[in-house]
Amino acid sequence: MEAFAMDVERGQQISSDPLPFARSYQLEALESGIKQNTIVFLETGTGKTLISIMLLRSFAHLLRKPSPYIAVFLVPKVVLVTQQAEALEMHTDLKVGTYWGEKGVDNWDGKMWNEEVEKREVFVMTPQILLNNLRHCFFKLSMIKVLIFDECHHARGSHPYACIMSEFYHRQLRSGVIDLPRVFGMTASPIKSKVGRTEFAHWQHIHELETLMNSKVSNLDVSSYGGFLLKVYTCASESVLAEFIPISTPKFKFYRDREIPYSCFERLVEQLRILKEKHETSLKSLDLGNSTEESINKKLMKVHATFLFCMNELGVWLAMKAALAFSCNEIDFISPWDKVDVFGEAIVKKFSLDTFHAFNYTLPADPNWSIANDLKQNMDVGLLTAKVVCLIELLLEYRHLKDLRCIIFVERIVTAVVVQSLLSELLPKYIDWKTKCIAGSSNNTLQSQTKKKQNEIVGEFRNGIVNVIVATSILEEGLDVQSCNLVIRFDPSSTVCSFIQSRGRARKQNSDYVLLVKSGDFRTQSRLNEYLDSGEIMRKESLRHASLPCVPLESDLQEEDFYCVESTGAVVSLSSSISLIYFYCSRLPSDLYFKPDPKWDATTGTLCMPKSCPIQSISAQGNAKFLKQIACLEACKQLHQIGALTDNLVPDMVMEEDNLKELDCLLETAHFAASQPYEDEQPTYVPSEMLGSFCPSDANVLYYCYFIELKQDFGYNVPIHNLILGMRSELESDIANIHFDLQVGRGIVSVNLKYVGTITLSLNQVLWSRRFQVTLLRLLLDHKFDNLSEVIRQLRLSETVEIDYLLFPATNINQMPQIDWGSVTSALFSSEEFSKDHINCHLPKGNWLVHTKNGHVCTCMLENSLVYTPHNDHVYCITGILSKLNGNSRLELSNGRFTTYKKYFKEKHEINLQFVKEPLFNGRRLFNVKNYLLSRDTREKEASNTNVELPPELCYIIMSPLSLGTLYSFSFFPSIMHRIESLVIAANLKRMHLDHCMQNVNIPTAKVLEAITTKKCQEQFHLESFETLGDSFLKYAAGVHLFKTFENQHEGLLSVKKDKIISNAALCKLGCELKLPGFIRNENFEPKHWIIPGDCSTTKELQQDVLPNGKVIYIKRTRRMKSKRVADAVEALIGAFLSTGGEIPALKFMNWIGIDVDLEFIPYKTNLQVPADKIINIKHLESLLNYKFRNPSLLVEALTHGSYMLPEIPRCYQRLEFLGDAVLDYAITMHFYNIYPGMSPELLTDMRSASVNNNCYALSAVKAGLQKHILQTSHQLHKEISATVINFQKLSVESTFGWESETSFPKVLGDVIESLAGAIFVDSKYNKEIVFQSIRGLLEPLMTPETVKRHPAKELNELCQKRHFDMKKPMKSCNDGVSSVTIEVVADGVTYKHTATVSDKRIGKKVACGEVLKALKEAYNLK
Repeated sequence: MEAFAMDVERGQQISSDPLPFARSYQLEALESGIKQNTIVFLETGTGKTLISIMLLRSFAHLLRKPSPYIAVFLVPKVVLVTQQAEALEMHTDLKVGTYWGEKGVDNWDGKMWNEEVEKREVFVMTPQILLNNLRHCFFKLSMIKVLIFDECHHARGSHPYACIMSEFYHRQLRSGVIDLPRVFGMTASPIKSKVGRTEFAHWQHIHELETLMNSKVSNLDVSSYGGFLLKVYTCASESVLAEFIPISTPKFKFYRDREIPYSCFERLVEQLRILKEKHETSLKSLDLGNSTEESINKKLMKVHATFLFCMNELGVWLAMKAALAFSCNEIDFISPWDKVDVFGEAIVKKFSLDTFHAFNYTLPADPNWSIANDLKQNMDVGLLTAKVVCLIELLLEYRHLKDLRCIIFVERIVTAVVVQSLLSELLPKYIDWKTKCIAGSSNNTLQSQTKKKQNEIVGEFRNGIVNVIVATSILEEGLDVQSCNLVIRFDPSSTVCSFIQSRGRARKQNSDYVLLVKSGDFRTQSRLNEYLDSGEIMRKESLRHASLPCVPLESDLQEEDFYCVESTGAVVSLSSSISLIYFYCSRLPSDLYFKPDPKWDATTGTLCMPKSCPIQSISAQGNAKFLKQIACLEACKQLHQIGALTDNLVPDMVMEEDNLKELDCLLETAHFAASQPYEDEQPTYVPSEMLGSFCPSDANVLYYCYFIELKQDFGYNVPIHNLILGMRSELESDIANIHFDLQVGRGIVSVNLKYVGTITLSLNQVLWSRRFQVTLLRLLLDHKFDNLSEVIRQLRLSETVEIDYLLFPATNINQMPQIDWGSVTSALFSSEEFSKDHINCHLPKGNWLVHTKNGHVCTCMLENSLVYTPHNDHVYCITGILSKLNGNSRLELSNGRFTTYKKYFKEKHEINLQFVKEPLFNGRRLFNVKNYLLSRDTREKEASNTNVELPPELCYIIMSPLSLGTLYSFSFFPSIMHRIESLVIAANLKRMHLDHCMQNVNIPTAKVLEAITTKKCQEQFHLESFETLGDSFLKYAAGVHLFKTFENQHEGLLSVKKDKIISNAALCKLGCELKLPGFIRNENFEPKHWIIPGDCSTTKELQQDVLPNGKVIYIKRTRRMKSKRVADAVEALIGAFLSTGGEIPALKFMNWIGIDVDLEFIPYKTNLQVPADKIINIKHLESLLNYKFRNPSLLVEALTHGSYMLPEIPRCYQRLEFLGDAVLDYAITMHFYNIYPGMSPELLTDMRSASVNNNCYALSAVKAGLQKHILQTSHQLHKEISATVINFQKLSVESTFGWESETSFPKVLGDVIESLAGAIFVDSKYNKEIVFQSIRGLLEPLMTPETVKRHPAKELNELCQKRHFDMKKPMKSCNDGVSSVTIEVVADGVTYKHTATVSDKRIGKKVACGEVLKALKEAYNLK
């Protein structure tokens, strides 16, 4: 953003910008807010928001972009964000942004917030977001011109309002900073908590708010502190406001309490006790572990207490409804982090259901009975309490109102749910009212309600669709429904603030605020009367103390009790240090069996950090009250100093994840570095060797000649002829002597290329040669003659760069290949010229001339020619004279009839043959030009060429003399040249790399071509093998480099860093920077679209592009290419260099594309504080691994799970697992690649996938008994490992590999195999072979091409694609922790379907796919 050219001083005059309909007290409050910081203390509904809007209008000239300043409007609840933003947008032209947690803003970084600041002028947000932004220094107070606190009475204790003021505003105020925002607070009650009866007690609470907000009441007079002013504005009395706004009338509604009949109550209490004990017993049988069992027991006790509360306070019928709601998960008392076992949750639900049946049993058995039948009778038997009946009677008193809008405030969520259920069933019997509930708190949730759903209910209430809302305190603040005319407090307010706020929801004239009070409850009645008087007391006390001076904010926290990052200004204080430490630990690696939480030892004053944290413990000294905060603050400081917290005091994991997301986002939104977009539309390069231009002054042109020897391995009645290729540039040696095969339907045609020297041609000879190849190839490709003359007419030699190479028919003279110029000049055929030169005809004298469309020609000229027959628009090759046939000869038709050729042409084509005695000629249809580079599996069957008998008078000679063998050979030319062009473009790519770094190993061009050829080309080779190899090496190289470079970083951070290197987005970005997409071949070659060299009718002007090495290359067209194809090619090129030259060339290639890794060994420190043999059985493990450790502490680390918190072992296995995963993957992949060199790419991929996976490793670990040596303290993990061992003993598989297993295993078991591999790799100084030989003993028997089984999902998918079956999208569901996956395939109208129900969705998909695949194979008799 450009600098904002305005120096705004504190004393600058701000003029008010009021709205024309503003009231007098609003204008008075506005003037106060413009002059100094102000808190507006006015009743609900008095238009406080309108005052804040007018204040923002007055400051608008300081906020408009490109100003760097903003205004922040804070609201305490999410539901108010949109409401206040809409009001701002209605009355101002400022650019308003809305922000709350569910929008994902908690994960935004400074860059994203800066982008918002550049676009927005007012930020409406919840306060925690601003507090976080200030702490991380994404925002600074100096950039905020106006700071508005809606419902500012929340500014107390640890509320974000209070933290914003104490941590930032007051700290900067004490430091003498003057560039602070204007503070504007709004409240209907400056007192939030319970308050005493005296006026002094009221004043104490008001004074605390004034001090925290840096305010002082002065009846429109100003008192100052440090040059900053804050004024509390209020009206002198409620009567002043009554002139402008309606104020609800408070009323008491008394009810006489009646207890549930004792016998019924006691019986139900006993039944609930028995049910609770029953389910507590069943809980113990689940063997969940002490902590989990204790947690579920607490939930049972809580739910049990809730049912007793409902029965006692609301009645048996509503208690029954509560039990039903809990059994159906409508109400959730189990926090997400407590849901450790689905069986425990099921027990709570089952207890609720049993309780429901117990309550339901007490109801009348009459099927026509309803709770609405007789309220008094239902109250007498205890189904409803007197309080509930009083509520119903109260509502019915208002049924005369035409348009009721009523809010019933209750204390508990369960009360809201069941009362709404009662009213929905009962009220419609009396009046057409609709009831809904809105409930929620920080601890419990109404499962069916989201913020969106709650807003919908409020909207329905506002529009009159809903008449009654039963709500908890969630609706006490902010709900603005002008038509609300009745508010009922079913449960009394606990604070004066709650009382005032809930009363203020009744906005309509003559509305009522009814308080339900039990008769004789004088204490509650007295408290409510005090609340009624409190508003007036607060106003008087605020005005009475207006003249007293402000006092500084006193705090237990000293100035040194915070840590500030000098470079950014980000700050963490004692009060925020604990939350930051927990936030940091939440981003450390975890699994199902442990959470990396910090542990506080109050006895020793020590903070113990998780093993994956780079610091292990912090000991603190000082004030015992703040000892934990002191330790956490010191931990934050140390974490920042070692880089685990960024300069914005954000966990490094968050920053790395943001960078990775940004990279993925750039790929999705098609933006890369330097603002260059990645687009699906990518160029296709044509190599410069295939190009040329002509200068008019040049008399001759030099061509490099290559002899193309063609051999076919099958018998055929047409001979194949060799060819000569003329190139304007010399080809590289490994291309000039290349050999490859063409897949012809009858067999294989071998192509051998050999350099034979140069030739100099005149420009006329070049034109003749072009005319020959354009004529011949155009006829072969199109089988059309109609526009050929126009194509020939456009032939020219261009001065601009174009595709230029020549293909000649070859002949041998003295065992040396020569150009067959006789065939070349066949395109210049003229009947006059050839008749004049005709001699020595082998036909009998007098029979050598025949009539053609060209005139009289010799039969030998017609015999070896290409002719066009206008009557049927066909082109034929004449292969011989049928001397025994003429126009009068007998012709057998396809239907078996006989006629003569003369009659046939008359009837079929209406042609009268004139020269019926002239012999007929044998015409052969032209050969079809196909893609002969396709693999044998994808080749179409060769079509048989048919012969026809042609009268010469119907033939127009196009080319003569031209042999059938030459024509046949030229039909392979497009495929041959496509392969040669592909090789040359691969050579260009290789040369571009070699220009950057010299290699001792010269990788064959054919290998480079294989690495840039995708499977979509359907040729005999593609990049998959190299891609698999390159992927494993890239993962290995990146893993080793990161492991040794970042010694103190945990596995999660290393994994994110690795993804930034090896992800498709990263590789695509690197590939695009090197302009790799132009080299990649990702399309099936289509001869019809092939550009014939010299054909000016189809040639488009080539576009230039400049490669990274500065060389010019040309683009012949564009095509669509997915970004993953680019990433695949990068991996395949790495694999190509690796397979040819080893790791050094591969690393050099990686360095060239921008991946700089270092694989040199460096020593590794373990810092184990006790001898390793005191912890594990080293000798047994070394014997098992067939490896003796130099540093046994590596073995300890490799076997230590994160749950094992013994301080003597500083690290868990996660880092070694990260390393071993990469090393083992690479070692196994290389083993397969080297030991089975002829293996297909698909087989290599399948073997790698089937061998390198956690389930296979887990089975290997159990087979070797490694589970006995894992150091862990998780009860859940122990239970799952025990179950795995039992299941393993039942398995009948000999190998640990493949997809046979139909169950999942604890990931920890597989992790240990990888961590052991990592430990051996480090201990052996990075010797991969030692690692493989050691771990191989655990994995034996290894997979072989004969034993590998394809993954059922992959095999089924390929079968459906091949057979065109309709494979439906998998249907997945989960119930009580059990997953169900349904796979459905429709084949030829028949549905094949299977549902697998297992604990793991991936296993379920595998099993279901396997069953459907099996059924399809049986149905179609497939192997």
